Amino acid sequence: MKYGTLFFLAACVSCASLRGAAPNERTMESYDVVVYGGTSGGVATAIQTARMGKSVVLIEPGSHIGGLSSGGLGATDIGNKGAIGGISREFYQRLGAHYGKPEAWTFEPHVAEDTFKAMLADAKVPAVLNERLDLSGGVTMDGRRIVSIRMESGRRFEGRVFIDTTYEGDLMAKAGVSYHVGREANATYGETLNGVQTKNAKYHQFDAPVDPYVVEGDPSSGLLPGIQEGGPGEEGSGDKRVQAYNFRMCLTDDPQNRMPFPKPEGYDPLRYELLLRYLNTGNWTVLKLSTPMPNRKTDTNNKGAFASDNIGMNYEYPDGDYATRERIFEEHKTYQQGLMWFLANDPRVPKHVQDEVNQWGLAKDEFMDNGGWPHQLYIREARRMISDYVMTQHDCQGNQKAEDPVGLAAYTMDSHNVQRYVHEGRVLNEGDVEVGGFPPYPISFRSIRPKQEECENLLVPVCLSASHIAYGSIRMEPVFMVLGQSAATAACMAIDANTAVQEVDVPRLMERLKQDAQILEWKP
Repeated sequence: MKYGTLFFLAACVSCASLRGAAPNERTMESYDVVVYGGTSGGVATAIQTARMGKSVVLIEPGSHIGGLSSGGLGATDIGNKGAIGGISREFYQRLGAHYGKPEAWTFEPHVAEDTFKAMLADAKVPAVLNERLDLSGGVTMDGRRIVSIRMESGRRFEGRVFIDTTYEGDLMAKAGVSYHVGREANATYGETLNGVQTKNAKYHQFDAPVDPYVVEGDPSSGLLPGIQEGGPGEEGSGDKRVQAYNFRMCLTDDPQNRMPFPKPEGYDPLRYELLLRYLNTGNWTVLKLSTPMPNRKTDTNNKGAFASDNIGMNYEYPDGDYATRERIFEEHKTYQQGLMWFLANDPRVPKHVQDEVNQWGLAKDEFMDNGGWPHQLYIREARRMISDYVMTQHDCQGNQKAEDPVGLAAYTMDSHNVQRYVHEGRVLNEGDVEVGGFPPYPISFRSIRPKQEECENLLVPVCLSASHIAYGSIRMEPVFMVLGQSAATAACMAIDANTAVQEVDVPRLMERLKQDAQILEWKP
C-alpha cells in the first residue's frame, strides 16, 4: 500500500462513524492530545505525541499538510543547521533520501508534502483535513481548561491537552489567552529594533527617487495604489501594522514543465505603475532572490523595493474572520499573479526584463489542484502570545538567556517591510530590519505555554510569546518543528503527571528532549 493511500485511510478512520449524522448530532471524538493546524510544526507535534504513546489527532483547516514547507518555501531558512535536531532534522534527512543524499534543505513542494504524509502514516496519526474551528463559540472551557473544540461542520474534538500549531493562533485566541498583533514600541521591552523603523531601511528600499503620484509631479492626482496617506509614525513607536505577506512561487525554466503566468481576474495595470517607474531608473530585482531547487525549479521570494511582498495589505488578517482572510488571500493572489503577468506581457516593460521573466513559468507538476499556484500564503507573522516569558531582542543577541530551553533559534532578526509612504515627494518603504551576527540561542519553555491563570492545558509552539523583532528570528519552519516536538513532549508529561502544562517538571522535560535528539544548548 502506498503511503499516500495509507495517509488518507488513517485520516478517514475517525470520520467513518460520523457519516450521515447532522452536525449538531455528531458524537464527541476523544483524544489525549488534539493538535490544531497541519503546518510543519503541527506535523512534528502529532508525530511526537504518537511516539510517546498518546492518542492524537491532527486537524488542518485546509486541504494540504505541511504549511509553508510544502507551500513553496523550499529554500529552508535557518541560519545554522547545527541548531536543528529531533523530528525536524528527520524531515530533512527523509528529503535527502528522496534525492539520494544525506539531507536536503532545498526541495520541491510536492516532495515535502509527500514526506510529511509518509511520516504521519508511519506514526499512525489520523489527519483530518478541511475542518475549521468555529470562531463563534467553538471552544468549550471549564475554568482554565479547554474541554473540547467544535468545527464549523459541527464536528467536535475532546482532549486532555490542546496544541495550537496554526500560523494565526485562532485556538489560542478563542481560549482567552493574551496575545499581541503588530509591533511593540521599543520602550515596551527595552529594544532598539522594534516599532517603526525608517533608519534601518538598508535593504528592499527604493534606491532611486520615484514619484508617488498618479500623474507625476501632481499631488492633486492622488497616490498610486499601495502607497498610504500620511507619514510612517514616530521612530520606534508601536503600531498594529503587520510585516508583508507573499507567496513563495515555485517557478521552472523547463519548457516541458513550464506554464505561462496567468492574467488574474481583476488585473489593474495601475497597480504596477510604481514598479514600471522604478524599472525605468535601471533597478531590476524582482526575480533576483530565486533559489535553485531540484529539477530546474526555484523558490522565488521577495527581493527589492517593489516585488512579491504585498506591502500594507494584510493588517486585518491576524484578527480577521474567515471571510476577511479569504479576501486578503485572494487580493494577494491577484496582486502577485498580476505582477508576474505585467512583467511578462506589458509592452512598456524594458525588453531585457521581459526576456528574463519569460524564461520562467509556473511548474505544471506543483500545486496541481491550484493551477500551479501555491496554496499557502506566507503568514510571516499574525498573533503572538503574551506569556510569562516574552522572547525579545535581548534573547537574540545574548544579553538575556532562557534557563528552560526547549529548542534553539538561529536566524537573523528579520522583518519584511510594513508600509509604503511618501517623504519629500518620493516613495519609501518602512519596516525592513535585518540584523544578525549572533550564535544560536535558547527558546524558553515559558514562551510556548500560556500564563497558568489563562489556560492550563494549551501549548502554542508557532504563535509563541515573542516580540515582533524576536519573532522575526524565531519564525523559521525548522524551528516550528522543533518547538512542536517539544510542546508535544510537555503535553504528554503533563498528562502522565495529571498536572497543568505550566507545572511540568522542566529538568525532566529537557532530559527527555535530549533523549529524542533535540538540541537545547549551542556549543560552537
